[in-house]
Amino acid sequence: DGSLLMVEQGAIQIQFLCPVCPYKHSITQKHKVQVTTVRKKTDDVMGGNKAWENVDKTAHVCPACNHNEAYFMQMQIRSADEPMSSSISAASAATATPRDDPRARE
Repeated sequence: DGSLLMVEQGAIQIQFLCPVCPYKHSITQKHKVQVTTVRKKTDDVMGGNKAWENVDKTAHVCPACNHNEAYFMQMQIRSADEPMSSSISAASAATATPRDDPRARE
């Protein structure tokens, strides 16, 4: 497409070149650009603490607190040909643990 300069090894030194036109510029000094990014606020995909009010309960020992009951929910957050995502939370815990998290293994 050609909207960015490319970098190539020239005969003597490295150079910038345009893939669309014959522009070439020899690199004689270090070029550095630092871009500061701002993390955008994201929504809780599982619905936050309110989503855990009416979920199923099962017997499961929490590896962190040794509580013997856990709440769980399943949601289809990927495409239909992928399995559902499961999250568990110990009955005494305040936050959910994704099922694919190693801490949630049985």
